[in-house]
Amino acid sequence: MVQQKCRDKVLPMDTELKKVWKRGNMELLKGIDVANAINEKLIKESADMGGRVPKLAIIRVGERPDDMSYERGATKKMEKVGFACESFVFPETIENEAFQKEFDTINDNPEIDGILLLRPLPKHLDEEAVVGRISPEKDLDGISPVNLAKVFAGDKTGFAPCTAEAVVEMLDFAGIDVTGKRVTVVGRSLVIGKPVSMLLLKKNATVTICHTKTKDMKEECRRADILVAAAGVAKMITAEYVGKGAVVIDVGINVDNNGKLCGDVDTDGISSLASVATPVPGGVGSVTTSVLAKHLLQAAKENRSKLQKVKGYGMKVAICDDSEQDLSLIHI
Repeated sequence: MVQQKCRDKVLPMDTELKKVWKRGNMELLKGIDVANAINEKLIKESADMGGRVPKLAIIRVGERPDDMSYERGATKKMEKVGFACESFVFPETIENEAFQKEFDTINDNPEIDGILLLRPLPKHLDEEAVVGRISPEKDLDGISPVNLAKVFAGDKTGFAPCTAEAVVEMLDFAGIDVTGKRVTVVGRSLVIGKPVSMLLLKKNATVTICHTKTKDMKEECRRADILVAAAGVAKMITAEYVGKGAVVIDVGINVDNNGKLCGDVDTDGISSLASVATPVPGGVGSVTTSVLAKHLLQAAKENRSKLQKVKGYGMKVAICDDSEQDLSLIHI
């Protein structure tokens, strides 16, 4: 079904007019509008960086098509908001020890503000060890144990996984207040299901997580005011899972029997029930790289602040001690 522009409305987030798209009686919340709003804010905020350009390092092993596609999208987004991006690409045959050394070199580089590690890594590489080595301050996609712990603790100083945060950004942009709402998340992965549940819980939603062992999942989902589909199964969420007037956020990216990209939700099938839904493609995925850029700017600001503190400390030592040797040890 062709998406058609229906009307303009004012969203509570700001005073700008936003496009509203319809499919049947259901509004489609498109990611491009959300991403553009984030991008504009980032460009304005980055002007206060004093000329220092935030820099992202993308680490890829091998040539998986999905990794390369995300790398291109992330690179394009960084360029769009004026941030620097460098890709570090290694052959799929690289040995574990060699890769960890290369990773450490990138991780320890003070010129790099943030890291995006494309996963999964080849099976012969110790992914858990690499994830444990990444500096939490540079871990923009929230994969490190420290950042995940902060997400579960409700600590805003940690980075949440970008896709999970993109779900929250879309709800906020649409002016959908989750306070007291029944939210059902289908999927319990550490990439989306669990972290998005914690993010929504922090915003005072009443959250239920469904998974493969859930009894009567359809009924659990029908009770939801907001349904987040993150199961990784093409068009799993049909009309039987959706209550009247529900908001449906589709996080899945799959390929259907016809070889076309689709989500976890049968969008056409739920159009007579849902009040709002996100499309695939063109939904949550469109916002993820903007959240990545948002995290990069945060990391760059923190990195800049630390450098200024260290340099300031070096200047104080210079006043107390004229020794050039002492200064060389303190300055970065």
